[in-house]
This record gives sequence, structure tokens and C-alpha cells, in this order.
Amino acid sequence: MKNLKLFLSILGCSFLATLVGAQQVEALGALAFSPEGVLFAGDNVSGAVHAFDLSDESRIKEKFEINVYNVDAQVAAVLGTAQGNVQINDIAVHPGSGEVFLSVTRGHGIDALPALVKINADNLVMVMDLASVKTSSQVLNKLPDGTQQFVLRGTMAPPTSKEIAKSKRPMRMLSIIDIEYYNNELFVAGISNEEFCSVLRRMPYPFNGEESISNIEMFHIAHDQYETRAPIRAMLVKHIDGKDQMIAAYTCSPLVLIPLEELKDGAKVKARTLGDMGNGQPIDMVSFNMQGNEMLFVTSNSRMPQVIPVSGLNNAKVVTEKDFERGMKADLGPVLPYGPMGKSVMFAGSSLQIDLLNEGQFVSLTRDAPTGSLDLETVYTMFPNKLNNLTAEMDFPGYTPSAQSE
Repeated sequence: MKNLKLFLSILGCSFLATLVGAQQVEALGALAFSPEGVLFAGDNVSGAVHAFDLSDESRIKEKFEINVYNVDAQVAAVLGTAQGNVQINDIAVHPGSGEVFLSVTRGHGIDALPALVKINADNLVMVMDLASVKTSSQVLNKLPDGTQQFVLRGTMAPPTSKEIAKSKRPMRMLSIIDIEYYNNELFVAGISNEEFCSVLRRMPYPFNGEESISNIEMFHIAHDQYETRAPIRAMLVKHIDGKDQMIAAYTCSPLVLIPLEELKDGAKVKARTLGDMGNGQPIDMVSFNMQGNEMLFVTSNSRMPQVIPVSGLNNAKVVTEKDFERGMKADLGPVLPYGPMGKSVMFAGSSLQIDLLNEGQFVSLTRDAPTGSLDLETVYTMFPNKLNNLTAEMDFPGYTPSAQSE
């Protein structure tokens, strides 16, 4: 209550909506919209998924781009805090209005507070007042209790302060990593409090208290082992091989298929490993259309984005440890990438979170390469780059295509 009163005294009572609702909102992380405009948000602190009915949000411009540079600084300004006190966790584009919603953490540690921020068609940054928004929540079962922490992994040198801090993070913060809405159901990837802790949860929406929890095991090519703890990082449901299947990407970075029909409560499901993009951690996955072909655009914190044709996943070979020489696989070895992984594509800077803005454009939360600024920018699906960071032949005075020699 002390933190609540302090927060309201700084920001004003209109921000109360970020803290209360059907279930108290204590954090906002992974986001996903339903086609009707209901925004689902993962809350790893209260251990719940919240549903905010934003179906009344409407389009004020038929066509527009979202380009907000130093977006974390601008979010900090409307929250009345310093840039270093703001973390943007996820972004999602409203299916009706086309405007972009950001889940935000204000502050650090136990004093951190959530906020839901909208970037409208005029590129104005505003904090959502959820007091009048219809809200429902469902608390998840079998979550880490908040006392469980990671181990300090052995390294070839004394651990750094960041490595020590990572080991002290509560495992509960990985309870909800990604959310996918499909056919009136929510699929929630994360971990449970069990030893076999990588799980996929599914629950109907509107919420009715029902929850199915499946434990997920998969063969990891780069690590050369079967894994049951590391959770799914990004996922989408697609119709593959004649059935609805979850396409899921893991850390370091296998791509697997999981038939939805196998996701039953208490089931231990063995995902089908199709390939491996190489070492790194996928962050986001979005589908788009390119020249009539459905593609996946996968961002990573460690490599350039990967574009994967969905058609290549049909009839793809499922691999196990018997298909490779034993031992961990490095990016410079002959194995990775492996399977129907498409191509890595150029992206100026680092695309972190991404969503489809319209038929031909993404909106990307991008870390700018020269300045390090965090930008929310619109890029084309065909060529997902801004040219402001690239100086090439065409930028020099006197250049005309007709003057070039053959």
C-alpha cells in the first residue's frame, strides 16, 4: 500500500487502473491481441493472465506509420520518471486501430510497477487509463513460488556482476514468456514449479477457471540433449501437415512443432524438432505474406532476424540425437543452421519485439546500432531496414542508375 500511495501521489489517481482490476495487476509482460481487440497480458508477479477489452478502439487514420525514436525516454516522460527506470517488455498492434500497445515496467525490483502505454496514429505516447476498461483475469496453477532461483552457471572466468544477478533472478519471472490466442483459446508458454518445468498451458476465453497444463520435452540440436526445463521463447499456431500445430522457438535456437491435439492436461509431450537456427535466444515471432507465401519473421537477441517459409515446415524431417554426431554444436561448425530454417536477413540495428502493422509493414522495437537508442519504427516486410544507418554508393552526389557501367 505504501508503494501504491507513493505511485499515485507522483502520477495522479488516473494510473490506478494499471494496478487494480478483476485480479490485481502487478506486472505486464507478454502481450497478444485477439482478432476482436481483446488484449491479453502476462503477469509474472501475480501469476495471472489479464484480458483488457479494447474492442472499442477504432482507427482514426486509414494509413499511418509509427516512428518514435528514444521511445523509452518518451515513455519515461509520460510516467514522470527517468529513462533508466523504464523497461519495455513487449509490443502488440491493435487489430482494429493499428495503434501500438507497450507493456512497461516502471522502476526496479520489488518497487517496480506496471503500465500499459499506447502509441496512437499521430505518434503520441499516452498511458492507458484502464479504470473504465472491462477487465478479466485468470490466475495460473503450479507456478514457481518466488523463492526458487537459477543456479550460477560455471564459466571459464570469475563470474561477472551480471552473471551473478542473473542467477539471483526468481524463476517465477519465466512463468509466462509468450502468449498466443487461437480459436477462442489462449496458449501460454512458460515454466511450472515441477522438475519437468517447461510447460504449455491452454485455457478458454472468456476465462472460466479451466486450465490445461502440458509438459514439453524437445531434442536440442545445438546442446545435443533432450531438454525439459528451458521454456518456449516465441510461438505461433499454424496449419502444418494437415493439422493445427504450435510452431515454437527455443533458446539456442531449435524450431519445433507441437500438435495442438496432444496438449492435454497432465500430458508429457515430445515436441518434433525440425531444425536449429544456431546459438542465440529468439525473442519474437510474427507471420506475414511475401509474394503470396506465408513466412515467419523471428527476431533474436544474438543474431540477425530469420525468415522461414511456413510451407517448408510441411513434411519436414523430424530429427533426434541419432541424426548427428554426438557433442554440442557451435555456429562455426558444419551443422548449424540445420533444417528448413529459411534465411537470415539484414536488419540495421537489432530488432527486439516486432509485430505486423499492416499487410506490407512491420513495427519493430529496435536497438539502434550507432547510438544505442531504443526506437519504435516502421519497416517494410520486403526490406526491413531504415536507410539512415547505411551509407552506400547511391548516397553520393552524382549517382544515377543510368550512369553506371555494365
